[in-house]
Amino acid sequence: MATLHFTPSPSFILTKPKQATTISNCHSQFNPRVRHGSLRFSTFIARSYKVVIEHEGQSTELEVEPNETILSKALDSGLSVPHDCKLGVCMTCPAKLLSGIVDKSEGMLSDDVVDRGYALLCVSYPTSDCHIMTIPEEELLSLQLATAND
Repeated sequence: MATLHFTPSPSFILTKPKQATTISNCHSQFNPRVRHGSLRFSTFIARSYKVVIEHEGQSTELEVEPNETILSKALDSGLSVPHDCKLGVCMTCPAKLLSGIVDKSEGMLSDDVVDRGYALLCVSYPTSDCHIMTIPEEELLSLQLATAND
């Protein structure tokens, strides 16, 4: 069996810079957002958002970080929100966005349903303060199937 030996050539040798490198006028912060194994970059300083969830007749206010889903924060806070796959596929955690903005681009809902303000909590990341109401799974399924026939 052959053995490979690598020796660095002069073009591949890294040297320390003689002067410190500074970046001026940079007010953004590197914020990797890990979502189901992928890495997403944001160029803003992360802050939490106030998310009000109406579930089973009660309103609960949560502080949700931009890199966490509304479902994960709700479960961490003790809410018994229905869920299953946590991947945006099974439609077990449906909700209606009443106000605010949520990044729901990772879900498998049709564009028509998303445009009507529906979301899956397991793949919903707040991008502003928002108000959300959980809905029965059947309501979302009927909308999803109705738009599939169009």
